[in-house]
Amino acid sequence: MSDAIVELRGVTRSYGSPPTVALNGVDLMVEEGEILAIVGPSGSGKTTLLNIVGSLDQATSGTTRIAGHDVTRMDDADLSALRAHTIGFVFQQFHLSDGVTALDDVATGLLYTGTPRRERRRRAASALERVGLGDRLHHHPHQLSGGERQRVAIARAVIGDPRLLLADEPTGSLDTRSGDAVMQVLGELADAGTTVVVITHDLALAARMPRRVRLRDGEVVADERGVAA
Repeated sequence: MSDAIVELRGVTRSYGSPPTVALNGVDLMVEEGEILAIVGPSGSGKTTLLNIVGSLDQATSGTTRIAGHDVTRMDDADLSALRAHTIGFVFQQFHLSDGVTALDDVATGLLYTGTPRRERRRRAASALERVGLGDRLHHHPHQLSGGERQRVAIARAVIGDPRLLLADEPTGSLDTRSGDAVMQVLGELADAGTTVVVITHDLALAARMPRRVRLRDGEVVADERGVAA
């Protein structure tokens, strides 16, 4: 039995007519607990791959299995449940709500799980402590630095203890110091057992990751292991 939490075989995604091919025969296996970078220039297919792995989009052809589930056989309700309980998302833009404290923003990560409000807030506090923001629970977005806002977004993504965390350009809007702090948090999450996939065009950031999958023109052109020199 495979320990892969992500398994793509021959995945193709095309749009329109005549078709524009965004992914072309992609094979990708990600084991439980890995941390890796998906790297490539704009137009390489990174965002399309993220959407398929995150079950936000479906492949035109090929096999996609996430946490053992063949997503092509799942209906919308099942896909929503998969995202709610298995996958966390972190984006370049923080998507925090003005006028809402960090605690309550993170608690929204459990809003559709049926968890009572008091428990949501308790778990939100725990998630914020996990990313080093235990002293920022009642701060609003304008009171936080960019790096702190991104860590709030990470806390919101992991409040439900997802097995798989997808981070799309998580340091793209940050200075070097803040970006390093965010990557440290992601590394700690991986050390604790969360599978972390970082989507980036930043070659220097990718070089620090233990595995780098390189995309170009919708195809995997390299799958490298070991921190680059």
